[in-house]
Amino acid sequence: MKRAVCVLLIILLSVFNFSATACAEELSLSAQAYVLYCVENGEVILAHNENVTMKPASTTKIMTTLLALEACDIEDPIVEFDEAMIAEGSSMYLKIGDTVHLSDLAVGMMMASGNDAANAVAIAISGNLENFSDLMNNRCREIGMKNTHFVTPSGLDDENHYSTAYDMALLMSTALENEAFCEITKNKEMTVSFLTPQKQVTYQNHNRLLSLYEHCIGGKTGYTKSAGRCLVSASRKDGVTLVCVTLNAPSDWQDHQKMYDYGFEKYCAIDSDDSDEIFTADVVGGQKDEVTLYTKATDKAVVKIEDKDRVQRTVYLQPFLYAPIKSDCCVGMVVYTLDGEIIAQNPLYPSVDIERFEESAFRRFMRRLF
Repeated sequence: MKRAVCVLLIILLSVFNFSATACAEELSLSAQAYVLYCVENGEVILAHNENVTMKPASTTKIMTTLLALEACDIEDPIVEFDEAMIAEGSSMYLKIGDTVHLSDLAVGMMMASGNDAANAVAIAISGNLENFSDLMNNRCREIGMKNTHFVTPSGLDDENHYSTAYDMALLMSTALENEAFCEITKNKEMTVSFLTPQKQVTYQNHNRLLSLYEHCIGGKTGYTKSAGRCLVSASRKDGVTLVCVTLNAPSDWQDHQKMYDYGFEKYCAIDSDDSDEIFTADVVGGQKDEVTLYTKATDKAVVKIEDKDRVQRTVYLQPFLYAPIKSDCCVGMVVYTLDGEIIAQNPLYPSVDIERFEESAFRRFMRRLF
């Protein structure tokens, strides 16, 4: 019996792998490794060599930019460029003595792919490149990037600097949760105001996909001779957000457009926004007999278009709520399921606090008397 089950599993996995390979061949993709990843449900839609470690080149700067912007959450410090921050390769042309805000170094990385900006961020935050490498790898572990090890903040080649297509998709998905990152990566050009010397410099974004593909919302290019052309991008259409990663892809712009078209043709977003709906619940023992409920946030759900009509919506709520009731306490849930699996859920909260009804001494006396 166990052998029969194992054989069945092997057959199913073979069918899945054949299907994925067939899709890739049909799309005629050039990448040595790639992944198309859905941000909303965490599903890998297309993949090939997605867990093979490779050189990510300057797509590494997504991590460096994210760490820079997270460091700016409390304050945006001024960074003075010095000799230790000099780097070879692509540059935002910082000179010794130049001063800019840390957030502007993020702009220099995402627009001009500045290696000098990446080194400046690393030293400004951690004191040296080695300590910043530790910071990068700690963040990788938090994100779940299990097959990644970063050495350089810029992505310049190092034998111990590597990642995978899947891990880079996880990184981009995490970066998209940062509003400042999203604001930078979506722009075709941005201007940096230098503090010393006082001047303004406009940088063009190397990500041509922003012009080539109407749904593109950002990304980062990368290239070294040994890594080849690397590209991490994100696109959003009708509530569906997809991240595409290609490593060593001679035709990366075309690869991304083909995969996005495939993904958006196969997947759709479910209307799981319950924020406009009014829910009510009866209250027992409170100063009010009824309370209005609402959802604080709406969970997003993405499914295959062919499964859309099979999604079920259920409201879970007790027949009565017993006072006291606090407005920050979840009292119910709106749940969306597909074949019994939860794909989205929105918690319900009371709109106001309701205190317990306190009976007067006279009413207690009369109630006991009669």
